[in-house]
Amino acid sequence: MPVYAAYGSNMDPKQMAEWAPHSPMRGTGWLSGWRLTFGGEDVSWEGALATIVEDADEQVFVVLYDVPEWDEASLDRWMGTDLGLYRKLRLRVATLEGDVLAWSYVLDSYEGGLPSARYIGILADAAEKAGAPDDYVAWLRTRPCKKLGD
Repeated sequence: MPVYAAYGSNMDPKQMAEWAPHSPMRGTGWLSGWRLTFGGEDVSWEGALATIVEDADEQVFVVLYDVPEWDEASLDRWMGTDLGLYRKLRLRVATLEGDVLAWSYVLDSYEGGLPSARYIGILADAAEKAGAPDDYVAWLRTRPCKKLGD
């Protein structure tokens, strides 16, 4: 079964259950050689959106889900792949049980811009619910962001 690596709000199993109800959480891991960043501020109504970019010195916490093809199609629609917002990329995820080949969504836009404070809160809460290390959650909560009214 295909494995999806979520690094954004889809880290929250409750949200994933709404968008892909037949896709159980499989575990967690790290994308080594990747960095969490934001972009696409021009296509979002609230601020920049989460994405990942290659960076040899960084790593990104991810939640893994087993996703059957019917849920994958639903998730693709939610993520805007048909609109060209995100595209899929296959990646290796390091887990305690060894490397797993998974796919993830990457924003099809330039890096840059600030996410909203609300969005940062959603990402940090999702990471915390998924069991991310405390320092990673704290790092997310202290990311630069747009304040209400910016």
